[in-house]
Amino acid sequence: MTLPENTADRTFQVDLRGLVDLLSHHLYSSPRVYLRELLQNAVDALTARHTLEPAAPAGSFGIRLYADGTVVRVEDDGVGLTEADVHTFLATIGRSSKRAERIAEQRGDFIGQFGIGLLSCFLVADEIHVLSRSARTPDAPAVEWRGRGDGSYTVRSLPASARPRPGTTVTLTPRADAGEWTRPARVHALARHFGSLLRHPVTFSDGTGGGADAPVNPEAAPWARTYPTPGARSRALAAYGEEVFGFAPLDTVELDLPAVGLKGIACVLPEAVPAGRRHGHRVHVKGMLLSEQAEEILPEWAFFVRCVVDAESLRPTASRESLYEDDTLAAVRDALAERLRAWIARAAAGDPELLGRFLQVHHLAVKSLAVHDDEILRMLLPWLPFETTDGHCTLDEFARTHRTVLVTSSVEEFRQVAAIASAAGLGVVNGGYTYDRQLVHRLPEIRPEVAVADLDPATLTAHLDPVDRETELAAAAYLGLARDALAVFDCDVALRTFQPASAPALLVDSREARHERTRSQLAREQEGGIWGDILGALRQEAPRAQLILNQLNPLVRTAVAIDEPELARTTAEALYGQAALLSRRPLRPAESSLINRSFLDLLAHALRKDS
Repeated sequence: MTLPENTADRTFQVDLRGLVDLLSHHLYSSPRVYLRELLQNAVDALTARHTLEPAAPAGSFGIRLYADGTVVRVEDDGVGLTEADVHTFLATIGRSSKRAERIAEQRGDFIGQFGIGLLSCFLVADEIHVLSRSARTPDAPAVEWRGRGDGSYTVRSLPASARPRPGTTVTLTPRADAGEWTRPARVHALARHFGSLLRHPVTFSDGTGGGADAPVNPEAAPWARTYPTPGARSRALAAYGEEVFGFAPLDTVELDLPAVGLKGIACVLPEAVPAGRRHGHRVHVKGMLLSEQAEEILPEWAFFVRCVVDAESLRPTASRESLYEDDTLAAVRDALAERLRAWIARAAAGDPELLGRFLQVHHLAVKSLAVHDDEILRMLLPWLPFETTDGHCTLDEFARTHRTVLVTSSVEEFRQVAAIASAAGLGVVNGGYTYDRQLVHRLPEIRPEVAVADLDPATLTAHLDPVDRETELAAAAYLGLARDALAVFDCDVALRTFQPASAPALLVDSREARHERTRSQLAREQEGGIWGDILGALRQEAPRAQLILNQLNPLVRTAVAIDEPELARTTAEALYGQAALLSRRPLRPAESSLINRSFLDLLAHALRKDS
């Protein structure tokens, strides 16, 4: 008996060309997603088929892909569609068969829920051909649907013999400009890329007749396999991480959250990365690759790992290329963060060699975590490396020889004082790097016998020995000329003795003092105006910089004996410039000019003396 054919054209109630342009430029990242959407629809159809036939053996239904350069075809053994389903779901934009009331209670079993995925095929083809037969009705006829990029479609019923078994076949005839995405090798690669962890069997054929269809997902996810030993499992997971991310992990951390059906691994990066630089993570949802750049699955401090996970309960966005931010995702993020903390704790307790390698590479990430996590602070602060006047060492080592630990507020301040403080026996830690100052101040929580204080200029100068009165008087004239020469920099000059003797001068000046002097100068320039009144109200006595000359240095002893005023001023300027350079702080234009001028003046004086 021949069934009547219904070939009347019907029209979408939207501008389909405009919608396809919207999808290609704003929703989907690349035309390649068309294959992911076809695979996803096929997987969801298989899921619905298993719901209808729960007794069917696992693997009895599958997906077959075909591409020969002229067509791309995706065939599944899923639940299929009736003619009414075709009109309802294929020709109504935004309606998904997964929303149907009869299977609404199983929505969580499906990957897609937005009903727009099939339109992605128009990114590579002008026509979509669908042939389907429903598994819900034993003698259901086959139904054919042809949708075109101009917004029209046709539907007709065919004899059951047109498709002997239930399921759906989607066929695309690619446009000439879509060859990049529809060549057989590319289709196979895309299928592997998106579907390597799918739980249903997927095969690929290019029609060359070279034997059996090639499996797309021949093995289960590596964390779902069994291994003869824990060591073999660890090596297999590391090899998978290297295959996915392109680097050999420092270690792998297994991730397992049964509450949301999440499994996977976190691969510890073997090299340091900039603080706060977040890597994208590879997230699969029910086996289908969702995103390779899912930053939101881990907290910001966990930038030392890259993850590949497969989850059941995470919710994709409409584009299915990222995760929807909801309570479930927040709970997953917190739980994964706890897994990483537990890994660090295990390494600290039982594998000091691994912990040492990890901290050598990722100490900045751990410092950022320790600032806000008391447990990690107590566990790892003694292990973390810091820059100190004793070299690079841990705070635990440093505190053994320094019961009072001084910490600088900036890197330049540490560099100014490090050599002199070390010679004076002071224990100073560079607090200018990210998190370091905060962590050093928390050291007494771990070692109560240690005191921590900020280093200020008065603390340092108090440890410099004064010169005897006779020497002070002999140098008074030179010091007066030096103060006059450096007054433009709000800098005082003093004569002291300190080690090392090779250091001719020390410039003691903090960033806060420089800012205060700059503000005072601006207030003076703005006298009389409203802005000047505001700055004047904020003005306080600006602390002066201090150039401390070292009487133990032979050059300084020669300089303070100079009785020629201009030469004395020039040597004071040169000593100031050299001390400013050694501080490694940014130079002001006037300071750069002074350094150049004093060098040329000293050179000219030396040449005149020799002539």
